[in-house]
Amino acid sequence: MSQRSNFSSKIGFVLAAAGSAVGLGNLWRFPYLAAKYGGGTFLLVYLILAVTFGFSLMIAEIAIGRKTGLSAIGAFKKLDKRFGFLGVLAAIIPIIIFPYYSVIGGWVIKYFVTFVTGNVQAAADDAYFNNFIGTTGEPIGWFCLFIAFTSIIVLLGVEKGIETVSKFMMPVLVILTVIIAGYGLTVDGAIDGLIYYVKPSMENFSGMTVIAAMGQLFYSMSLAMGIMITYGSYVKKDVDLNKAVSQIEIMDTGVAFLAGVMIIPAVFVFSGLDGMSAGPGLMFVSLPKVFYSMGTVGRVIGILFFVLAGFAALTSCISVLESITANCMELFHTERKKTTRVLSVIYFIATAVIALGYSIFYVEVALPNGSTGQLLDIMDYISNSFMMPFISLLSAILIGWIMKPSWIAEEMELNGEKFKRKKLYNVMMRYIMPVIMVILFLQSTGVLNLIMK
Repeated sequence: MSQRSNFSSKIGFVLAAAGSAVGLGNLWRFPYLAAKYGGGTFLLVYLILAVTFGFSLMIAEIAIGRKTGLSAIGAFKKLDKRFGFLGVLAAIIPIIIFPYYSVIGGWVIKYFVTFVTGNVQAAADDAYFNNFIGTTGEPIGWFCLFIAFTSIIVLLGVEKGIETVSKFMMPVLVILTVIIAGYGLTVDGAIDGLIYYVKPSMENFSGMTVIAAMGQLFYSMSLAMGIMITYGSYVKKDVDLNKAVSQIEIMDTGVAFLAGVMIIPAVFVFSGLDGMSAGPGLMFVSLPKVFYSMGTVGRVIGILFFVLAGFAALTSCISVLESITANCMELFHTERKKTTRVLSVIYFIATAVIALGYSIFYVEVALPNGSTGQLLDIMDYISNSFMMPFISLLSAILIGWIMKPSWIAEEMELNGEKFKRKKLYNVMMRYIMPVIMVILFLQSTGVLNLIMK
């Protein structure tokens, strides 16, 4: 097998990792949770968790990747053969995520084209989204286009593909977010929505605020799915991981905050709080209504928004497919182009099943967390609500008690850099993270609700 690829620079790594972290979860889940769980209170809790829990787990994954020079399956096996299964579990999550994320990416392209062609009024209709996803042919065409974009970039490799695209897309994504958020605040009444978003409200604060913020970290920071281990394995030894991870944190959290500024005031003005929802309901139903209500300028804002959403979906999906590709290359000793092509064919088929989950393969399943879901929701629940907390719990045990935090600290201080949050990291990995992960796992599986009744 050829020599392992590398990011050519620190900024290339930071933008690629931030691109992985800044996904649709920042756009359609973060604003909803902030509005539901106390606005500024949720923001404060999330920020505290991001610089403690999120930092600790991201540091661990990136350091593991760089120190072992391997992706998740090989890296965990190299750490401790008894925990080799943990790498397999981490590798399974991207396998589950890629099909349904590609379906959503296809939806984004569909709405971008809808706004470009001027069918804004149609997109604002209540039945438009459900009618679209309920068809058999059109959703397949759009996701195929999305997978083709993703596959081509991964096919080009780490430096020429992932790094080059991230250096272009991430600055554009941030600029678009600032532009849309800035314009939204000029609308009459938007400041009231902004105040609602940033003003702490202790009346809505509870233990669920912490649990919701913790769950959002998995969506926002690409944690516990092996992606950061893979990206870490591409980082050169002379890169200061302390600064790099801090920059990823700032970019990811900043975009999540700006997404709230962009969405909550606008929805507040045109639809009231009843218009706030999570997931597809926010992006493909509530927001098109908001853009239509803005008149002519709303079409332009809608186009920019779906470009932004497309970039967010694409940079995240690139990292997901890259993680799968890297693991397969290591396991089967195959080269990148062949591996990517084979995986693309497999995922064209697998994604078609998920896309048809709203028509031919429509099912309704009661999930342990109390919600009811179709195929896409089931895949999302298994990966994000069940497997990620479980993997994080076992990772904390492995790093905190078996390998010991000093093993990670050595990589953080490799070139004489100071690991400024070393003591915090030690405490988080050994004591706090295992407890939080147990609570989050019990909540996602519905056990915590039974205990608290």
